[in-house]
Amino acid sequence: MSLKRIKKAAGILGNLLFPMKCPVCDNILNDQISMLRGRVPVGICYKCAKTVHYIVPPRCFKCGKQLQDGAEEYCTDCRDAEHVFIMGRALYEYHSIKGALFRFKYGGRREYSKVFAKEVVFYLGDFVRRVQPDGLIPVPIHTLRCLKRGYNQAGELAKAIGREFDIPVYDKLVVRKINTKPLKNMSPVERQNSLKKAFILGENVVKLSTVIIIDDIYTTGATIDAVAKVLLTLGPMKIYFVTLAIGEGI
Repeated sequence: MSLKRIKKAAGILGNLLFPMKCPVCDNILNDQISMLRGRVPVGICYKCAKTVHYIVPPRCFKCGKQLQDGAEEYCTDCRDAEHVFIMGRALYEYHSIKGALFRFKYGGRREYSKVFAKEVVFYLGDFVRRVQPDGLIPVPIHTLRCLKRGYNQAGELAKAIGREFDIPVYDKLVVRKINTKPLKNMSPVERQNSLKKAFILGENVVKLSTVIIIDDIYTTGATIDAVAKVLLTLGPMKIYFVTLAIGEGI
């Protein structure tokens, strides 16, 4: 049996033993409830797709947040801040998907990465292909936090997206040296101060010209910027990002 057939058989067996679930309602997906948009299978069931807010134009030209006014080019945050990255995109408005993100991040549901990756292909595929990245860089978490969770959710997402687009993932290029406190209740300035010197280059240094940083949530951009600054120590580089969720823009 060829390697291709072995992989196909392994995939079928894996789906039987560990069936894909809708990350929103956590029910098993099957032919009746899974979605087929065009020719691309997407892993959120029909019922839940009605409750999820996908980010669509008009969006901020910089961070990709949903804008209410089509005459505006940037959200308030990006008008007031200077970001290191060039541009980014997100799939969902945070509050409409936060339950699924919580299970993905803290509930051991690493298999959601496959579903989210297919959503990225369908909704953000044009953006990724237009950027033409040399590699994907997941936002790293500290070793202690990774041991507690069992995995880095951004790393799992990056690997799943990398497989879909055949893009290499460099999950050791940037490492988290400082185990920072959770950022969700911090102001933008507090986030920036907390993340100073939190990231450093890893041992496996490679030269890349264009990368996409991968993370689960974008709030102010402080984390993406902190990782981007470390990457730029390798030399001139075009840096973009893709996240699953993002806050509201105004």
